[in-house]
Amino acid sequence: MGSGRTNLGGGYVKVNYNITSITGLPLTRINPTSLSVARYYLAGASVGNYAIFAGGTTGAVSAVVDAYDRSLVRTTPTALSVPRQQLAGATVGNYALFAGGFSGSNSAVVDAYDTSLVRTTPTVLSAARSTLAGARVGNYALFAGGTTGTVSAVVDAYDTSLVRTTPTVLSAARSNLAGASVGNYAVFAGGAPASGVSNVVDAYDTSLVRTTPTTLSAGRFDLAGASVGSYAVFAGGSDNASSPLNNIDAYNTSLTRSTASLKVAKRLLLLGGSSVTNYAVIGGGVQTGGQISPVAESIDASLNVVVETGFNTQRYYHASASIGGFVLFAGGNDGVSNFSSVEAYAPAIKINLPAGSKHLFSPATSETTVVSQTTLTLSSPVSGYVKFKKGTVTAV
Repeated sequence: MGSGRTNLGGGYVKVNYNITSITGLPLTRINPTSLSVARYYLAGASVGNYAIFAGGTTGAVSAVVDAYDRSLVRTTPTALSVPRQQLAGATVGNYALFAGGFSGSNSAVVDAYDTSLVRTTPTVLSAARSTLAGARVGNYALFAGGTTGTVSAVVDAYDTSLVRTTPTVLSAARSNLAGASVGNYAVFAGGAPASGVSNVVDAYDTSLVRTTPTTLSAGRFDLAGASVGSYAVFAGGSDNASSPLNNIDAYNTSLTRSTASLKVAKRLLLLGGSSVTNYAVIGGGVQTGGQISPVAESIDASLNVVVETGFNTQRYYHASASIGGFVLFAGGNDGVSNFSSVEAYAPAIKINLPAGSKHLFSPATSETTVVSQTTLTLSSPVSGYVKFKKGTVTAV
């Protein structure tokens, strides 16, 4: 696990660590500082050193924005220019964009936050809509589908300079769809058309040319989208009878479809999945019988599914985003109460440290001396060193 050992003299041996990829280990769950305001129907996106959660509703639509850095320290940037719920997030270049939503009527507003969390307001969407989906491909953030009052097939694309274009529309109009990215494609799957449910999949390449890959294994809406390894993954969702499904459809870089299944059947409502090194993490939603779920499951780059330590709080209508080796799930509702709590998952290594040893791992800037034997848990990626006074290093 170490990248090199150096005998420093004085009884110390220095072991360097530079680990960018961890697989086959359980995910570690921690709970960062809560959102500044409890809310649901919010959206998440990441840019630079921040995972950002924007908007939602507390019962009244919200403009609040919370940002978490790589150490999971929370700040509260400038609020959205217009409060709204059921918006979508996506990232391009140096911007996290939050588009559309609902604030008494459907909104066309787009707010963009740069790597310093400074907000700008690009050209609005070509059509005001909510329950749309976002995904990134190449130099574009795409926002697809949704409802304008009737289901929409509109797609808006923003480049790295926040200039908007309007690519070919979706092959079928629908709301409550999911987006994810893989290779040279942004993929939009499922959703709710004017009636029934949709199994349609649309993919846009880096030139914004649309193709229609093999359909989902089952039509559904309110599914979760995430990326892992060479796959865009779409998991869970609700069928035409509003019954939760455990289907997983995964599209590779050639848009070839593979299938798997969640271990616990549930529908995942509005941004219930995100990605961290070598894992897509799917959490929350509604299980069979209407039970709100605390279940979290990981999908690795080989499409293996593992049930992880669940949420502290069962929730749906939450948002997710990733930063610094963590995938964060924020806010939500359990059918009664709104939540401000945040759940964070990371693939991690554990290093047993004897008393007297010293360590320094990014983002820390100074050494820590271990007073009594302890186990250090580090999330991926891991960069730093340990100076061992005695004992051995064990990765668990």
